[in-house]
Amino acid sequence: MQGLPAATTSGLSAVSAGGLFGLALKSGAVLAWGDNNFGESEVPADLSSGTAQIAAGWLHGLGLKNGKVYAWGNDWYGQTELPASVASGVTAISSSAVHSLALLRNGQVVSWGSRTDVPGFAESGVDAISAGGDHNLVLKAGAVLAWGSNTFGQTTVPAAAQSGVTAISAGYEHSLALKDGGVIAWGHDNYGQTDVPAAAKTGVVAIDAGWNHNLAIKADGSLVAWGNNSYSQATVPKPPVCGPVTGASAGYEFGLVITDRSVPCRH
Repeated sequence: MQGLPAATTSGLSAVSAGGLFGLALKSGAVLAWGDNNFGESEVPADLSSGTAQIAAGWLHGLGLKNGKVYAWGNDWYGQTELPASVASGVTAISSSAVHSLALLRNGQVVSWGSRTDVPGFAESGVDAISAGGDHNLVLKAGAVLAWGSNTFGQTTVPAAAQSGVTAISAGYEHSLALKDGGVIAWGHDNYGQTDVPAAAKTGVVAIDAGWNHNLAIKADGSLVAWGNNSYSQATVPKPPVCGPVTGASAGYEFGLVITDRSVPCRH
């Protein structure tokens, strides 16, 4: 993974950490850097303006513009072969290792790549989506629903996550939900990724699950990280991450955050 390009030092509205590359959204333009063995850092020209959302997978990227999904990069499992249904009316996108999800305006989920199956409960009324390694999460009327691989219990939704949930995030083999400001985690715990630290049990406003580590943003702008720390991906640096943090994304063995630099750091 290369260093951050100069263009990412200001004005970002979103970031997405993939396998060994990163994406950022700046004034509607998609920026990419890192590995480019499969064209994952070569953003389509159409996404140089007007882009609303981004999502980085293992070796491929997604962008959402005017309700249409764009895909580029590795296509070993058909992850850049977009179904006709995502050419318009899409409101959200999510990308994982080798498959992706899109949410249509009518609340229907579309899946392509290594996983194309969508259960009946995800065909209408869905509010949010998240693609994991080989499993998926959706949020529907405050309840988390899941399907796909359950080797480590990642699709066995705990009772606490079956109502009142406001956000979801699927990792490689684990899952996260946000409820009443606290993180709920389940699935594979080989790196402690489902051992939620005390700091992430209250006051959390946003979550993101990576391959084996997680990031959570708190209401005060602080960042909490836990799980695999082989490359310090779960060690929050201070500085430059001294807050307030406004966006965060956990990737394979690295993380990306957006900070509000108009607010002085307090040491």
